[in-house]
Amino acid sequence: MRRRGPVIVVLLLVLAACAASPPAGELRVSGAFGAVPTVVFPSGGPAGQARSGLVSEGYGRPVAAGETAIVHFTAHTWDELGARVADSSFRRGVPAVFPLGELLPGLEAALLGRRVGSRVTALIPAAEAAAVTSAGATPTAGSTGSTEGAEDDDATLRPGPELFYVIDILGVHGPGETVIGAPGGRLGGVTVAPGTPPELSIPAAPAPGFATAVLGRGSGPRVEAGQLVVTHYSGAVWRDGRPFESTWTRSRPKAVTIGVGNVIAGWDRALLGVPVGSRVLVIVPPALGYGAAGLPAQGVRGDDTLVFVMDVLAAY
Repeated sequence: MRRRGPVIVVLLLVLAACAASPPAGELRVSGAFGAVPTVVFPSGGPAGQARSGLVSEGYGRPVAAGETAIVHFTAHTWDELGARVADSSFRRGVPAVFPLGELLPGLEAALLGRRVGSRVTALIPAAEAAAVTSAGATPTAGSTGSTEGAEDDDATLRPGPELFYVIDILGVHGPGETVIGAPGGRLGGVTVAPGTPPELSIPAAPAPGFATAVLGRGSGPRVEAGQLVVTHYSGAVWRDGRPFESTWTRSRPKAVTIGVGNVIAGWDRALLGVPVGSRVLVIVPPALGYGAAGLPAQGVRGDDTLVFVMDVLAAY
C-alpha cells in the first residue's frame, strides 16, 4: 500500500512547514503510520480542541457503518493536570478490534468514512468517556475493556478526564465477507456445501478424532502464532448436527489471537500455517474444544465433538 510520509497534524491551526514549535494551546500528533505516535499536549487541558482529526490519509477503502475495523491505537486520559497513556495496542503488540455500531459515539464519528491506511484522532468528551470504567480505555460503549499493556498503574481512567485517541486503521471487514470461490468439500464424513454462508452436513456416525482440511487454499501469507486472525465461521455439534454459532448469522466477523492459548486448542492446531484467504474445515474432539465443562449456554456438552468451517479473511 502506498503511503504518504510522516505527517504532523495541528488540531487548532495549520502550522507552516517551517515552524520550529507549536504555539501555546495547540495539540500535535507525529510519527509514521503503524508506529507508536508522539503526542504533544498543550497545558490547560482540552478545552476548545477539535473532536476528531485526520493526521494522514491512506489509500484503502473507506470504513462503513456496521463493519469491523482492525486498528492500532493509543488512548490518553487528558485534563487540566495533563495527559497520561491509559491504553495502547502498540504496547501490547497485537492490534485491536473496533466494531462499528458498538463504539463510543466519538470513535464512530472519527472512523466512519476514513480510508484504510489512515491515522485519525478522536477526543472523547468527559461525559461520553464516563461510559469507560476505571478498568481501562476500551473503545466499546458500556464495557470495561483491559488495561493490559498500559504505561503505568496510575493511568487508568477516573471521573472527569477526557480521552484522546490516536488510531491507525489497518483493515476493515464487512458482514458478508468471504474467501474467493467460497468452496465446499468433505472431511471425515462431513460435507460442506459451497457458498456463503457454507452449509454443514454431519453424518449419523461416531465422531472421529481431530481432523482438518483446507477446502480452498488462499494466496495470502501463512497465519503465525501471536497474530490477530479475522475469520467468519460456522460451528455445529456432531451429536445432532445442530448449528450452535455463526458469525455470518451475527453479521460480524470475529478476530482472535492464534497460537497463544486464547482460543480452543482445535482452532490453534487448524489455523496455524494456513494461508490467508483459505476456507478450513475442522473436526474438534472434546479435549481440544471446550473440555469437560462444555459450553452450556450454547448447548454444547462436555463430551461433544464440534465441527467448524472457517474463512480466514486476514491476519495482522
